[in-house]
Amino acid sequence: MKLNLRLWTAAALTAALLAACGGSDPDVPGTKQTAGAPTTKGTFTALVTFGDSLSDLGAYSPVTSLSGNGAAPYFGGKFTTNGPGNTIWVENLAATLGVVTTPAEVGFAGASQLCPAAANPALAKTCTGYGQGGSRVTDPNGIGKSGGALTVPMVKQIANHLARFGSFKDSDLILVWGGNNDVFTQFGVFAAVAGQASADAAAGKITAQQANDIVFKAESDAKAEIRKAATELAGYVKDQILAKGGKYVAVFNLPDSSQTPFGSTLPASAKPTLTVLVDTFNASLRDGLAGQPVQIVDQNALGKDQAANPSKYGFVNNTVPACDAAKISAITGGKETGGSSLFCNSTAGAPYNGIRTGASITTWAFADSVHPTTGGHKVISDYVTQQLKAFGWL
Repeated sequence: MKLNLRLWTAAALTAALLAACGGSDPDVPGTKQTAGAPTTKGTFTALVTFGDSLSDLGAYSPVTSLSGNGAAPYFGGKFTTNGPGNTIWVENLAATLGVVTTPAEVGFAGASQLCPAAANPALAKTCTGYGQGGSRVTDPNGIGKSGGALTVPMVKQIANHLARFGSFKDSDLILVWGGNNDVFTQFGVFAAVAGQASADAAAGKITAQQANDIVFKAESDAKAEIRKAATELAGYVKDQILAKGGKYVAVFNLPDSSQTPFGSTLPASAKPTLTVLVDTFNASLRDGLAGQPVQIVDQNALGKDQAANPSKYGFVNNTVPACDAAKISAITGGKETGGSSLFCNSTAGAPYNGIRTGASITTWAFADSVHPTTGGHKVISDYVTQQLKAFGWL
C-alpha cells in the first residue's frame, strides 16, 4: 500500500501536534475493562480469524501465479517473506493448537472462490481464515480494491462465516484483528488535506492561521471516522460473534504504525498524527467492548517493546524491509513497484527471489514497509500463545 504525503509548513505541523494531544475528558478513553471471558482451558477444533493483511492466509495468491494464468504454483500470496515453510502467525498458532486453517476466499480482480480447500472433502470445514489484505472494518472499498484486491470488510467476513457454519461453537478459538486499513485510509485523507493547506499557505492563497484551522479540522474529522470504525467493530463482536455463540473470543488492538519502516519515511513531526489515530482506535475499541466477555490482546504494547528492544526478539534490523522493491518490480514486470511483500519470495536461487541482498527473513523484522517477515510473524504467534495461556485458554 502507498500513501502520498507532502511536507507541511511549520504552522500546519504545530496544529497537527496540538490536535494530537487531545483534550480533557472526565471518562478517560480506553480505560474501560472487558469482563466475563472464560478462564478455563478450551478444547479447540477450529481457529477462526477475521482481519486484514496481517492475518491473510493467501487470499490473493492467484495474482502471484508462476504461469501467469492464476493457477498454482504461486511464488507469493501472503504479506510476508513467502517461501516453502514460511508461515504467518495464524498458521503458527494453528499448528500449536493442532488444527488446520485455510483461506475462506481466494481470488483477485473480480474473480474469487469460496473455500477452495473444500475440493478435498476432508478440509471442507477448515476455511476459517477470513483476513484479507486491504480490508477495512465496514467499508468494502479497502486499500487496493481499485487494483483488483477483494478487500471483503470484516462485517462481511463475519457474515460469511455465519452463512457457512450457522453459528460459532464453544470449540472455536475466535481472533479478531482489524482496523489498520481504516487508520491508513484516514491518515491518507488527513495528509492530503494538510498538504494542500500547506501549499495554499505557501502560495499566499490562505493565511497561516487558516491553514492551521484546516489541518486541525482534518485531524478531528479523521479521529471521528476512526472512532466510528472502532465502535462498529466492537458492535460486530458483540452482536455477530458473542451473540451468535462465540465463547473464546480475543480482540487485538493495533500496533503503532509510526514505528514501521513506513513510519520512518514520515516527517518527524507527522508521526504523532499517525500514532494518535492508532491510539484513538484502540481506546474506542476497548471502550466499545467494556463489560463484554472477551479478552484484549495488546499488540500495541508488543510493537512498542519490539521497536525499543529489537535484540530481545532476535532482530538485528528493525527498520529496513527485507524485501527488495527493485527486485520485485523486475519479477512482476513493473506491475508492482512499491515492494509489497505479497510478491516477495525468499527461496534461495529462485528467479523470483525478492529478498534484499544481505537481508534475513528471521532476524529482520519487516518484510516491507508495514508487514512482518517470517521471523516477525513468529514473534507475534509466540506472543499470542503466551497471552492465551495467561487467559487460561491453553
